[in-house]
Amino acid sequence: MGLGATNSQATPNASAQREPNAHGDRNTSRRWRGRRCAAALISVGALVAGVLTACTSTDSGDGDLLQKLRDKGTVTVGFAGEAPYSFEQNGQLTGATVALHREIFGKLGIKSVEGRNVDFGSLIPGLQANRFDLVSAGMSILPERCKQASFSDPEFNYTTALMVRKGNPHGLTDMDSVKAKGVKLATMTGAIESDYADSLGINKTQVATPQDGMDAVTSGRADVFALTGISLNWMKKNNPKAAVDVTPSFVAVIDGKPQVGAGATVFRTGDDELRDAYNAELKKITSDPKKYLDIVGKFGFTEKELPDPKLTTASLCAGTA
Repeated sequence: MGLGATNSQATPNASAQREPNAHGDRNTSRRWRGRRCAAALISVGALVAGVLTACTSTDSGDGDLLQKLRDKGTVTVGFAGEAPYSFEQNGQLTGATVALHREIFGKLGIKSVEGRNVDFGSLIPGLQANRFDLVSAGMSILPERCKQASFSDPEFNYTTALMVRKGNPHGLTDMDSVKAKGVKLATMTGAIESDYADSLGINKTQVATPQDGMDAVTSGRADVFALTGISLNWMKKNNPKAAVDVTPSFVAVIDGKPQVGAGATVFRTGDDELRDAYNAELKKITSDPKKYLDIVGKFGFTEKELPDPKLTTASLCAGTA
């Protein structure tokens, strides 16, 4: 559980669930449930819309979702197992974004935060399909994502770093050096670093999870794994025997423009009341550095990650930040 807990906080839930993904469901009970839903769709083709609703897990964006969540006492979040943002540890859902959510939703009268674990690239599709109420992943606010969903105000400033083999044998420092050296790059599917690679014309191998990225480096399948600096430093700290190093963080530059980034919670388009109530509580936290660090500091976040008030969701969605 994150620091800064109060009696009004939402409580942790020990049974974060694994969702099916594009690579196949690893959970037998969920695979069976999916088959039952598929069978139902086949057998009652005339009632497809109704069955689709029954096979999803949360209410749609229509109506008063905030009040529905208060009545239920639980908000269900989609997460991708990326530490230190949102991940499972000893069967408990934890991380910086989860700690923020427990604090904020507790203030909004929602006692519990439950999680559903999906691959990063399946988070927004899962949200749109009503498999969860929002995305808890510190997801970067990007124009193309803003066309698909609604982002909260910024929660974290982002920089990128590179995980390399011990000693950094290729002398990598940033994305431009990765391109110049022609090394094998791994990025996480759906992550902003994949976009950087595409923009710079760098060939890449995509992995499903941060752990897969580190494994690619240690096994030699990749020379470098690009991800947010806070994530890579957390991984190195918590895997002290891994023969890897992490470069200093940097701001990627694309076409001469620094890629200033921020992460936020993702809501369905139309869930404006829930998003606005969330933003009101979030502002009380991000405007108070001590309170911010009380909640997220234990996960390696510092004042450097505190969002710049001048960096807005509107400007990031418009691509003008």
